Amino acid sequence: MRRSLTLIAAAATLGLTLAGCGGSGQAPAESAAPASEATGEVGVFTWWADGSEKAGLDALVDVFKADYPNLTFDNLAVAGGAGSQAKSVLAAQLKAGTPPDSFQAHAGAELQDYIDADQLEDLTAFYTENKLTDQFPKDLIDRLTVDGKIYSVPSNIHRSNVVWANVEVLEKAGVDPNKPADSLEGWFADMDKIKASGKTPLAVAGTWTQTQLFENVLLSSLGVDGYNGLWDGQTDWKGAEVTKAIEAYKKTLSYTNSDRDSLSDWAPATQLVEDGAAAYNLMGDWAEAKFAQDGKKAGTDYSYFPMPGTAGVFNFLADSFTLPVGAPNPAGAKAWLSTIGSAEGQTAFNKVKGSIPANTTAKTDDFSEYQKSAIKDFSQDKIVSSLAHGAAVPVAWLNELSTAVSKFGGDGNVAALQDSAAATAEKFAK
Repeated sequence: MRRSLTLIAAAATLGLTLAGCGGSGQAPAESAAPASEATGEVGVFTWWADGSEKAGLDALVDVFKADYPNLTFDNLAVAGGAGSQAKSVLAAQLKAGTPPDSFQAHAGAELQDYIDADQLEDLTAFYTENKLTDQFPKDLIDRLTVDGKIYSVPSNIHRSNVVWANVEVLEKAGVDPNKPADSLEGWFADMDKIKASGKTPLAVAGTWTQTQLFENVLLSSLGVDGYNGLWDGQTDWKGAEVTKAIEAYKKTLSYTNSDRDSLSDWAPATQLVEDGAAAYNLMGDWAEAKFAQDGKKAGTDYSYFPMPGTAGVFNFLADSFTLPVGAPNPAGAKAWLSTIGSAEGQTAFNKVKGSIPANTTAKTDDFSEYQKSAIKDFSQDKIVSSLAHGAAVPVAWLNELSTAVSKFGGDGNVAALQDSAAATAEKFAK
């Protein structure tokens, strides 16, 4: 790897502030050689360092190597679900003017800080050259477009509002795994039964997974319009409906594992469901990949359903890749982006990752039943943007709100969380 782990660790201490790259002495990306003529190394920064996520990246890299045999893939992954650790390392590299050739970021508002800091190249022409606007859904293109320009290529479409359940645990508690609750109140009643059976009703891990749970309780309680209004100013964070939603989140936390804050990432929480120690885990559909990798069978070992109260809603996020300003090998980066956006790359990657392809021409005949259901749902459900995964708000807003949500996990102070969330929205909303 071109950058040592020591340098990466040192860079992480520089913090989360995103700043302009400054002069790099590199040729502008638009003057780079065509991707087909690229040679050398391509350093790609992701947070897919372990487990099923790493397996998905490996599948994608295999396609890239076949597409571009004259290029060498340099894996710059930093572990941490949802980029919880990687983003601080990346911010330091961008601030120092030493970007990778491409880096992973969530499509949507998360990119705004990088765009405002002039750290990303405009990829609109790349989309035209590769006919991606014809191959990606219009709704996705709209969500990728900022002031008429596109700055990233999504490798997938994920859904964050999915509950994964242990079939045996539910049955022993007298809960029908084939008839999930359709409201938070109904879900609480089911979790009371599970609690009485001696099992943990709901597994959750540390900060970002709690933020993901929080966003989906908000979505269930407020509905689509109310949830969207939190991010565009149409919903009053200080209003009674938000108070009720936060109280519902507090009750939801009462059903979770006592060691939640000691679990550093999502996989251990999902493992509690696999092992039968817990009944439910609210997690993005990367959990599908973990169940598959661990040999679990849908319908027999586990079941899945939308977060109660969110049926017919697809809480959207997408992993995407960028071309940073000052990339050492911009032609190589464009080659990587070409594989990312291709039908072949998306088929190979998403089949392993548990997500669904952004490219509608990708072959999905042998995808899992869950993935086929997600493809159908994305085509017909109402789509909202995930808070925890950077689709709904910029990084700075997410960081402050996540801190408040984490604090709430300890003190349960509804008024304090509501006041903090309202102040954060007022600070960052445009």
